[in-house]
Amino acid sequence: METIRGYVDGIIFRNEENGYTVLTLVVKGKEITCVGSFPYIGEGELLEAEGSFAEHPVYGEQFQVENHRIQAPEDGVAMERYLASGAVKGIGAALAARIVKLFGEDTFRVIEEEPERLAEVKGISMKKAREIAQSLEEKKDMRGAMIFLQQYGISTAMAVKIYANYGQEIYRVLRENPYRLADDISGIGFKAADEIARRAGIAADSDFRIRSALCYMLVLAAADGHTCLPEEMLVRKAEELLGMPVEHAGDHLTELAMERKIVRREEDRQRWVYGASYYHLELDTARMLEDMRVSYEIPEELLERRLAAVMERTGIDLDEMQQAAVKEAARQGILIITGGPGTGKTTTINAIIRYFQSEGMEIRLAAPTGRAAKRMSEATGFEAQTIHRLLELSGGPEEDGRAADFERNERNPLEADAVIIDEMSMVDIHLMHALLKAVIPGTRLVLVGDVNQLPSVGPGCVLKDMIRSGRFPVSRLTKIFRQASQSDIVLNAHRILKGQEIPLNNKSRDFFFLKRYDADIILRVVIALIQDKLPGYVEAKPWDIQVLTPMRKGLLGVERLNTALQRYLNPPAPDKREKEYARGVFREGDKVMQIKNNYQLEWEVRGRYGLVSDKGTGVFNGDMGVIRRILDYTEQMEVEFDEGRVVTYSFRQLEELELAYAITIHKAQGSEYPAVVLPLLSGPRMLLNRNLLYTAVTRARRCVTIVGSPETFQQMEANANEHKRYSGLLARIRELSADAEDPWAG
Repeated sequence: METIRGYVDGIIFRNEENGYTVLTLVVKGKEITCVGSFPYIGEGELLEAEGSFAEHPVYGEQFQVENHRIQAPEDGVAMERYLASGAVKGIGAALAARIVKLFGEDTFRVIEEEPERLAEVKGISMKKAREIAQSLEEKKDMRGAMIFLQQYGISTAMAVKIYANYGQEIYRVLRENPYRLADDISGIGFKAADEIARRAGIAADSDFRIRSALCYMLVLAAADGHTCLPEEMLVRKAEELLGMPVEHAGDHLTELAMERKIVRREEDRQRWVYGASYYHLELDTARMLEDMRVSYEIPEELLERRLAAVMERTGIDLDEMQQAAVKEAARQGILIITGGPGTGKTTTINAIIRYFQSEGMEIRLAAPTGRAAKRMSEATGFEAQTIHRLLELSGGPEEDGRAADFERNERNPLEADAVIIDEMSMVDIHLMHALLKAVIPGTRLVLVGDVNQLPSVGPGCVLKDMIRSGRFPVSRLTKIFRQASQSDIVLNAHRILKGQEIPLNNKSRDFFFLKRYDADIILRVVIALIQDKLPGYVEAKPWDIQVLTPMRKGLLGVERLNTALQRYLNPPAPDKREKEYARGVFREGDKVMQIKNNYQLEWEVRGRYGLVSDKGTGVFNGDMGVIRRILDYTEQMEVEFDEGRVVTYSFRQLEELELAYAITIHKAQGSEYPAVVLPLLSGPRMLLNRNLLYTAVTRARRCVTIVGSPETFQQMEANANEHKRYSGLLARIRELSADAEDPWAG
């Protein structure tokens, strides 16, 4: 092993997660490329490194660093080089030269012990002298903290976040209660904090560990859609996580409640535990919903006359249920319209829009996703936006389960007389809360959705809880209209809800069942359908045909299907650049999906000649696009989403994307495709249920093709047990009900 010693001339590359760095070291006037893991290093530092030289096939000779030490500069030249590198805040090259000229090799001692003497240098005030000394001290403190945190297996990027949050307090935090990291630092969960605590010697039965595990289980529950958990279930899950029984669980929960981290409630003869933020989110939402629950006295005769005039002028023909819905929209501050496919929800929305228009009202339309908003625009002829755009997303970060901020809120409400929201089943408690903050009482709020769809991806059960509360007027559309009744997609969707028998054959015009019992054969049939059979039949490109599956793992799960479909639908080619990532390969032309909300990602719409015509921030869980360019030199990838929104991802952000030739049925909520292919063979009974099957079938506009086992289909249809979702909005609404005998109850 050799030892070299020199000054860091430049940082060529640094991986912020693991500290892997490529740098140039000047050793006796010669530049040497060094590679290794450095917890913290900057230009101008004096580095002593141990390692060996090796020949890289592309980059030539490199020094592979095994061990290293950062040392203080020893002579005037070294000190000037270090100070001029920008390592110390407030000092540039000219000022560094003047400081070293005055103090020589005594420079660092002066800065550390007699910083006021820096004011003797021309251009440095007493205030600036103190700032320079403080910056050098912070640099030294931070380097020590980085090295300290590395002992606990903490990545460089995370160590920087931890130090920024705690500073020199980090030593006390890790010594006394490392589980604070899970509460205070975004990106550190219980498991990471638990490993740090283990290395720090914290006992397995520590009170801090038990309480952190209880809080962490509520975080996991929120990721699974719950805003609360039964107390017994919470304790049981925490015990499974800890690998030990939790003694005196009630005392631990009481302590957490006193710290305002959780809320405990007795409801329906059962104890419930909420993360404090979710409890107050649902309570605040219930209060705002109650404020919206106003009514307007409009004589029936006048309503009839106005509605008849709208129908005559527009040519919209409404049945009795639809007419009743329009009247309720006029009379009520808040109205829910629910119904399955083919029941005339879109026609009803159109009539409500025209009615509000005839009254001179300002109307805003929105839906949770870009695809749903686009479909709403096409169906109504009016501009519809995503709810995020309607509320003017500010682009702030999403942390600790809180959604980003919006420009439209209680201080800057929407300028509208009526707001109509489609696909309400997709709206979670965060988005509902943000929407209500921006809608002032007196504005008509019309919420449209299919209550039989899967619940939102995010936490809460907003639409279902509102309907079950009996506190809000609900118009239920149940009649299947003649045109829709000619579609087996629509008829079979309603049969699925009722558990009725469905003919499983290929004799329909738009609902096909191809019986296959082997996963590999099913996969080959799916590929043939997308490549050859369906594009011409539904007049769409293979890219527009969507494969939906109940599961991520398994022989017919998302991961295996995507690997196979990518190979056939977008094979490697000399003109297509690729980028390997953790789960496989991204290729130019691939269909991809964003898998987490990112409120800070910037997008732009480019017009002719590449000129930017629109721009904004925010890409959301479930947004689908296509990879347009992979730029190896800049380590970036361009993805074009719906409405021409182009987003540039750094290679470090690729974990936010995955291939989307096949997606889970949950991810397809709110979307509609020309054709859907659904491979079905087997899976967990809890997952394979009627609700999931109904959602999959209703995603198709022109054709559904199910390939697989008819027995599995029949089991799903017979399994009416939905995946239980725990939420407290219903309880909060009922608590706030001022009048127990509400006219809308039941």
